[in-house]
Amino acid sequence: MTTVRDTAETIRAARRPEDLFGSAATDSAGRQAGRRRYHRLAAAVHPDRAGAGEAAVAGDAFIRLVQLYRQWLAVAPATIELAGKYGSYAVGELHARGSVADLYRSGTDSIVKIPRRTQANRLLAGERNALRDIAAVAAEHAWLRPYFPELIDTVDHRDAATGEHRAINVLGAHTTGFVTLEQVRAAYPNGLDPRDYAWMHRRLLRCLAGAALAGWVHTAISPANVLIHPRQHGVVLAGWSFATRPGAPAAATLGALDYPPEIRDAVSPATDVHLAHGLLLTMLGDRAPAPMRTFAAGCRGSDPRLRPDAADLLGEFDDLLDRLYGQRRFRPFELPKGQ
Repeated sequence: MTTVRDTAETIRAARRPEDLFGSAATDSAGRQAGRRRYHRLAAAVHPDRAGAGEAAVAGDAFIRLVQLYRQWLAVAPATIELAGKYGSYAVGELHARGSVADLYRSGTDSIVKIPRRTQANRLLAGERNALRDIAAVAAEHAWLRPYFPELIDTVDHRDAATGEHRAINVLGAHTTGFVTLEQVRAAYPNGLDPRDYAWMHRRLLRCLAGAALAGWVHTAISPANVLIHPRQHGVVLAGWSFATRPGAPAAATLGALDYPPEIRDAVSPATDVHLAHGLLLTMLGDRAPAPMRTFAAGCRGSDPRLRPDAADLLGEFDDLLDRLYGQRRFRPFELPKGQ
């Protein structure tokens, strides 16, 4: 039986992309074979699936695997063209690997999000509905627009060879300069300065207020799904595949998240409040001051009815910051070089 460490060693030993994926394919069959090989390796070393003693090894191998695959895709020209309702989209290099879907560049303006398995089609369909409803609310409340991905098209694709159907979403690629909180956490393993995370959390609370207004619960607020623009202090809440209507069980869950009790019963905007404050504690680590830990604890109680609304928390969080740090000032934030 192949172990995580065995697969990690195979990836570590590769000196060039071709060692893992074969020659840079110019035909669709070769390209699909390389993609299947990537998916098998990625599943074997994904950090979310690794045991406690293998997380570091798996994480390093996963990062290296993604680097090699991106290099391979840069050589292998895109041969897959997807026809949406409003345009056609060439599937380019891998942009990111999500929980249930892979995201590929398509030109300079679009990201094509393709579920890895047909079972995830329902999740991509849920994302479509959530982003459409959020866009409708943002049309009336312009302050919401910067906080969410833009759904620009959808593709219902049937593979000619296998007959499998894929529900594919095309998102706006306005991500230049953005990084994930996962990357930020890797750059600051001992925790962020709370004064730096303050603006990120305030904007995340705005995201949650907007989602609640649109009638959706994100349910997957993790470091990988929160994008920030360090210099411009921008925040985008991505990863809407698990979005769920209030009152229903979560559409899906992530193994790495500490969920509140209602997750498999009936989620609500309070579910996102719980997750967002778990994220706050994760990002700050031991640097979180006691009053901020107390604040987070009040947002993570077991009874969702007793958790504050995200919209109300905006003022309460500002009051906490005033008590801790006094008058607010703009704090430039940058990742260390090389991150």
